This record gives sequence, C-alpha cells and structure tokens, in this order.
Amino acid sequence: MLLSIENMKVHYGGAEIIKGISFNISEGEIITLIGGNGAGKTTALRSIAGLKKLTSGDIVYRGEKIDQMSPQNIVRAGISLVPEGRGLFPYMAVSENLHIGAYIRKDKKEIIDDLERIYASFPVLRTRSKQKAGTLSGGEQQMLAIACALMAGPELLLLDEPSTGLSPIMVGEIGTIIKEVHQKGTNVLLIEQNARLALELSMRGYVLETGLITLEGAAEALKKSEHVKKAYLGE
Repeated sequence: MLLSIENMKVHYGGAEIIKGISFNISEGEIITLIGGNGAGKTTALRSIAGLKKLTSGDIVYRGEKIDQMSPQNIVRAGISLVPEGRGLFPYMAVSENLHIGAYIRKDKKEIIDDLERIYASFPVLRTRSKQKAGTLSGGEQQMLAIACALMAGPELLLLDEPSTGLSPIMVGEIGTIIKEVHQKGTNVLLIEQNARLALELSMRGYVLETGLITLEGAAEALKKSEHVKKAYLGE
C-alpha cells in the first residue's frame, strides 16, 4: 500500500470538518475524491501534506506514519501538493518558480536534468521561462504549478481542483497532462468539483459529503451510480 488514511478526523476551531474517513492508494493508481463545496476535500489533502494537523487518526505512507511530520519532511518523503489557487510566486520568473519547486534537493545536476525533462513535457514553460508567473494565462499557470510540484521528485502528487477557472479546451489539456504524469510513474490523488473529469482520469474514487465518505468504488461504477449522476454529473 502506498498511502493509507485511517479514521481521519480534522477540526477547524470547534467545527469537525472531516469526521472519520478511511481510504487508500496503491502503487500505480490515480484516485479521486469528489464532492461539493465544504465536503472536506481540500482539508483532506492539506492534512496529508502536513499543512493541517489531524484531530485523530493515522496517515501512513510506505509503512511510515507521517501525520506528525513537518510539511518539508513530507515533501522529502515523496509527496507533493499542487494547491488550489496554484500557489505560485507571481512576481518571479517561470524558471525561478521551477527552481523553488526543487528546494529540498541538493544534487544540482539532477535538478538541471529534471528541469530539462519538465521543459520537454511543458514546452510552453520553456518559451515563457523568463516571464513572470503572474503574467501567464490560467492554463499556463496550472501547468507551472504542476511542474513546480514535479520538480520535488514526488512519488505521490496531490492535485487540488486543477481545472478550476479554466476553459473547456484547457481543462482537456490539464487532463492529458495528469495522464502523462501518471504514465511516467507518479501516483496521483486528485480532488475535483468537475466529477466527470475526475472519474474519467481515475481508476477508483471516493465520494466525500459533509466530512464523511458516502460511496466508493471503481470509477466506472461510480459513473453509473444514480446518486453520483444526479448530484455530480448533472444527469
């Protein structure tokens, strides 16, 4: 098992946002959490990344409990988060943002080699390498955010609402990028309000509603669920 979440509970102030959820990711998977606003999806990802402490429960990555680790050490362990809103440094150049993505790494040659691989995968970022990140289009910024997370060399990529605010064409491009990232060996945990996109990309999924997992299964099976169709697919 790559990642195992057991009975995760998380509070903000006096409010219990996540009420005891369990799920897992195996090697080679893209997994999705789908649900509406306020369901607890972002809180779950922030907790895995070490940005929000659990009230109780366990997060185990490759057999090691990580829920008490610092965010930096979680990145070192092999988990990178692409946050909602992208989390870029808008007044810094594209290339500078990419180098910041590799901040935990020491081997300069490996960083240079990986930067070249990123530019090969995202040609537009090479073209825009000296441009300030804040001047990129929304889709280009999302590409940069994913590329920055990949510069840390993760085995597990956490993606928080990557399609938000993008045109339908760019949503399709981001979906293609996620598939390519997975094909190159990175596992993915995806949260999306665009449930159709999420289920098309994923092998398995979990439906998160008001802090509880109410449904889980293969992505194809969830697409056929009457509840999912009515609540999330607009059918």
